[in-house]
Amino acid sequence: MSDKSPKKPIDWFAEIRGLALMLLAVLAFHTFVAKPFYIPSASMVPNLLVGDRLVVSKYPYGWSWVSASFHLAPRGDWRIAPATPEYGDIVIAVPPHRAEDYIKRVVALPGDRIALVDGQIILNGQPVPQDMEPPVRLSAENDNLCSYGTECLSVFEPYRVTLEDGRQVYEPPTYRETLPNGASYLIIDHQDQALDDMAEITVPDGHVFLMGDNRDHSADSRAPVFASGLGGPVPLEDVGGRAEFITFSLDGQASWNPLSWFKALRGERAWTSLRPELRGEPSR
Repeated sequence: MSDKSPKKPIDWFAEIRGLALMLLAVLAFHTFVAKPFYIPSASMVPNLLVGDRLVVSKYPYGWSWVSASFHLAPRGDWRIAPATPEYGDIVIAVPPHRAEDYIKRVVALPGDRIALVDGQIILNGQPVPQDMEPPVRLSAENDNLCSYGTECLSVFEPYRVTLEDGRQVYEPPTYRETLPNGASYLIIDHQDQALDDMAEITVPDGHVFLMGDNRDHSADSRAPVFASGLGGPVPLEDVGGRAEFITFSLDGQASWNPLSWFKALRGERAWTSLRPELRGEPSR
């Protein structure tokens, strides 16, 4: 006589329900708490590189239509538990013309007057300090990650140098910008272009002005919508969260083979905070 009991049939309803609940839990976490984000363009170089993976927290500024994963909710001007970003925050924003995430830095807050003269921010009538720094070194290898055929680091070709160990890097002009609250970060500004100058505007209530750190190659609040820009100050209901830290980064050498992933890792970038450095006393 066999001791084996008959196999119980699989309860497919319970299995599907479990998977559905798990999916809902993940979507809820991504909507209300945090979600991963991939950097597809060079607009935030030198602080964010193409291939960086980072965590974006969803709660610092409240929740709106843009909080939902994949932006499936209809656009609206409502916010729950609203809050205002701080100078220097790196945020995720959705442009007015398509449901796509942009990542930029907050350089002006509601009520601020902002202008640009020769690439320098004039905030409430005062130039924002830009101090020359030693040029950052950006690897000239594996520049193949940008999406949609956008330019990557090859725009810095005039600044290519060969190091003593034979490595090829770009060393573009680098500046340290410091906002009124002491938030300090590096930017790259290497050429004269149309977005370097902007007549003074006042940021409306409930809006922020956003710019990329790679100043000559960023479609941000300076750029019109028809040029894939943000078209001016961004409503806070279109801001979906704050970038917190990098989890890991791949330099473009990775392929389908998992063994290649280790070679492609930029180990020094893992767990790098994306909050701006605070320097000196906030200006008033």
